[in-house]
Amino acid sequence: MKIYLAGPLFNAGERGFLSEIAARLRALNFEVFVPHEQFVEQEGVDPKAVFTTDLAGVRAANAVLAWIDGTQVDDGTATEIGIFTQLCATDPSRYKGIIGLCTDLRMVRRRGVAPADGINLFVSGAIHSVGEITWSVDEAIDAMVRLRDKS
Repeated sequence: MKIYLAGPLFNAGERGFLSEIAARLRALNFEVFVPHEQFVEQEGVDPKAVFTTDLAGVRAANAVLAWIDGTQVDDGTATEIGIFTQLCATDPSRYKGIIGLCTDLRMVRRRGVAPADGINLFVSGAIHSVGEITWSVDEAIDAMVRLRDKS
């Protein structure tokens, strides 16, 4: 199964976290598209190239794992969630769903207390329309395995 790994990638810590998740998924024989791996040099990359490359990655995927930490979901990640939600609606046999990954303590503390656990209602609704939100990397990987094994 092909996974598009969405999330912020603007510093070494973010890219490192996404790379660690990708490595764990690859160890389980998932094919993983990680946006920051597509461009060797981040400087000088133009918006059209990023959009074209990432959109192709989203379309080629069977599922999305979206890291949604932060006080607001990263805008690029939210866009990828929206696009993939629509792909799931058009061909649910090919596009399996979205797993949201939230490890942010600010959201964890609101879990079960605030509407959508404090996550943007529209983004949460989009994820829940075709998948689920998980609260640890282990849970997210387990959810991906369930999606892969569900046929």
